[in-house]
Amino acid sequence: MDGPSRRAFVSLLFVWGTALTTAQAPPVQQNQQPPPPAVIILQTQGGERRALVDVVKREVRPRLMSAMMPVAVPADNPPTDEKAALGKRLFFDKILSNDRTVSCATCHDPERAFADTKPLAVGISGRVGKRHSPSLINRAFGRAHFWDGRAATLEAQVVQPISDRNEMDLPLDDAVARLAADRSYRDAFQSVFGQPVSGADLGRALATYLRTIRSTDAPYDRFMAGDADAMTMEQQQGLQIFRTKARCTFCHLEPLFTDEQFQNTGVAWQAETTSYQDDGRFAVSSQQRDRGKFKTPTLREIARTAPYMHDGSLATLEDVVEFYDKGGRANQNLFPLLSPIGLTAAEKQQLIKFLGALSGTVTGK
Repeated sequence: MDGPSRRAFVSLLFVWGTALTTAQAPPVQQNQQPPPPAVIILQTQGGERRALVDVVKREVRPRLMSAMMPVAVPADNPPTDEKAALGKRLFFDKILSNDRTVSCATCHDPERAFADTKPLAVGISGRVGKRHSPSLINRAFGRAHFWDGRAATLEAQVVQPISDRNEMDLPLDDAVARLAADRSYRDAFQSVFGQPVSGADLGRALATYLRTIRSTDAPYDRFMAGDADAMTMEQQQGLQIFRTKARCTFCHLEPLFTDEQFQNTGVAWQAETTSYQDDGRFAVSSQQRDRGKFKTPTLREIARTAPYMHDGSLATLEDVVEFYDKGGRANQNLFPLLSPIGLTAAEKQQLIKFLGALSGTVTGK
């Protein structure tokens, strides 16, 4: 690609990024045809070029953009460095598990972007859970937590694995008693919260630490900030595919690369039994339409967090791309905008290369 053409291509991606974060339109009705592609006129050294862009955001109902999401901090848990330090200490300490063999970091490895290499979470005594351990990257911006969204706040989320039988299997009251019996922790809680150890303050400390776990300065971020050389041409082509033909932006909205919503992609559907292996969001909402729905995970650091999906059933990014290229797995609650895509082999590789550009510097280690 010559210089002027490359500059035009890069400009198109920048304009397209702006369109994604600003476009709002009414939802598409069933069987309604999407609008024709938008035309963006680019000025290059070679003169005017016309570029057709299929503006994906016109095809879905408007949502609050990730860039506009403030960090969700409860009024009763203002962050402090001391509180985050206490939370970090607790996160890595096996004192919170019944037999003192696992910590939060056992399933959320900092070197794996706070995710796990095992398909399903493994807790004390080798007990296997029902779901994959998700990455904790950017949970400060989350609006619901766990794959089924059963926790509305990080404070509520962080204490549940402690008492879960298949994870740390330590009743919260027992965890508080352990910490209170440890002089170092007793003094730390008194210093940070001005009161003795409590279950609520245990949750506040852990949640404050989790809010420090961020992914920043990825090649994508530098590219969108104006550094045209931050991503390779193959990655830039993958970004274009991500935003257009592959339709990834239906759910993975920039810049957090999640919409914090729940979707059914068919991963949990078992055709042989015509049932769901995991009901997902239904267990929380009791709404039939939510059977098989799971929260959209972030794609930040995605190259470091294999395996994928709520059950860890897809081992590689190649497997994930193939799954979506085929349109997911048909079932009665399938996300209506999922359908076979027809990516070429080259486009699949470009898309995967772009996903690699979402890995940057992870804070909170």
